[in-house]
Amino acid sequence: MTKAVLSALIRPLVEPRLPEWVKPHWFASKDEALELAPEAEIGWFDLNEKEPMIEIARAATNLKWLNSIYAGLDFMPLDLLKERGVVVTNGVGINALTIAEYVVMLMLAHAKGYREVVRAQDRKEWLMDSPGKRELAGERVLLLGMGAIGSLVKSRLEAFDMTVMPVRRSGGEGALRPGEWREKLGDFDWVVLAVPSTEETKGMIGEIELAAMRPNAVLVNIARGDVVDQEALVTALKQQKIEAALLDVTDPEPLPEDHTLWELENAQVTMHLSGRAQSKMFQRSADRFIENLQRWEAGEPVQPQMDLDAGY
Repeated sequence: MTKAVLSALIRPLVEPRLPEWVKPHWFASKDEALELAPEAEIGWFDLNEKEPMIEIARAATNLKWLNSIYAGLDFMPLDLLKERGVVVTNGVGINALTIAEYVVMLMLAHAKGYREVVRAQDRKEWLMDSPGKRELAGERVLLLGMGAIGSLVKSRLEAFDMTVMPVRRSGGEGALRPGEWREKLGDFDWVVLAVPSTEETKGMIGEIELAAMRPNAVLVNIARGDVVDQEALVTALKQQKIEAALLDVTDPEPLPEDHTLWELENAQVTMHLSGRAQSKMFQRSADRFIENLQRWEAGEPVQPQMDLDAGY
């Protein structure tokens, strides 16, 4: 029997489907998880807060496979997990569909001035003209990050007749290499960030990059807050160096109540809700876990596996 320590939140979706060789232990609190962690060979330790997850992972000294619904696990003790030989599967792709839809929503809402339409409705004011007249069709998008989310963003924006230029390590026709995009920033109307947070990507959009963008450029960040130099972004927005920033993520999170970003008319903050704007996240994650259990028993690679050196 293989001992698995799993969150009680996913119990209804997983328990009836567990194979006989798995002996489950369910936890409903951090303390329960910490007590059970040393027994776990398979662990699914997701909680709302990061620090308890780190603590539980450190306590799981017999762990062989760690699973998570979160796509970004860069906050976890990856060096320790690698040292212990732990295989880590994350939630890459679980919420890709809804996040891609969120990107389209953010872009359309900005282009059509929809925030002002909602405010006018709240005031019971009948607008005589649209507060936003921008059309997506024909505009150019630089897409940084071509994983599960980026691929879906690309196809959806292309359906609006936008020209999408992805950045790929391999380059290729219709794409830029990682060393080429900065010199091309002035060619694009929109810059969409869908990259993981790594040492390579942290602060990748800073003062120099913002200065290179077009005055009508809109920055869309559904990646991680730390891939943008937030202080430089606030300065660029205040000085109207770029048209706007649509931010599902910030640094830190939650964004402090007194932070300038809340007040800027050319910034929209959507509180990291893009991956939560759906109803099937837990079901998709449970399905993937059950499929991976079959692979694990058969000695086949579980998917998707994190590269613990790269951090994603």
